[in-house]
Amino acid sequence: MSINGRYLRLSPRQLQRAATEPDWAREWVAELDEDEEEDGAADRGRLHETGSAGAVLELLLRRHDFPVDVVHGEEELTAAGDWGYGPPRCLTPEQVGTADEAFAALPPGTLVDGIAPAELAAAVPLPAGWTAEDVLHLASGHYRALADFLHTAARYRHAVLVWSE
Repeated sequence: MSINGRYLRLSPRQLQRAATEPDWAREWVAELDEDEEEDGAADRGRLHETGSAGAVLELLLRRHDFPVDVVHGEEELTAAGDWGYGPPRCLTPEQVGTADEAFAALPPGTLVDGIAPAELAAAVPLPAGWTAEDVLHLASGHYRALADFLHTAARYRHAVLVWSE
C-alpha cells in the first residue's frame, strides 16, 4: 500500500472555514474528486496529488534546505481528525509565497544534481513502478507539477491543505 500526498488550494476565508468546519473541507474534496472523475477537471486546479512520490521529494528538498515543508504541510488542523495518515496540515498564503520563491530559485535539474539514482533509491523506498534508473526523471516531474500548483496558489494568495491517504 502506498501513501498518496494530496493538496487542496483554498482562499484564506476557505482555510478559516476548514479550520472551524473540517467536515465541510472533506465534503468539498469528495465533490472535487467526483467532478474530476466525471469530467477530468477538478474546479480550476483546486486539487493536486504527488501520488507516492512524497518520500523522494522530501529527501531531495531537505538536501537543499527548502524553507517550507511542502510535502507534509506546516501547521496541523487538529480539529479535522484523521484524513488517512493523521489530520491535514496547512500552508498559509505567506508560506505558499515563500515556497513559490524557493521553487523559482531551485530548478528541477539543480534539485537532483549531486545525487546518484542508486543512492536515492537506497535512501528512500521508491514508489511502485519506479526504478533506480528513472527515479531522478520521475522525481523532477513531480517536483515541477507541485511547483506549478503552488505557483498558482501563490498568484491567488491562497492557502493549501496537505494530507496523506
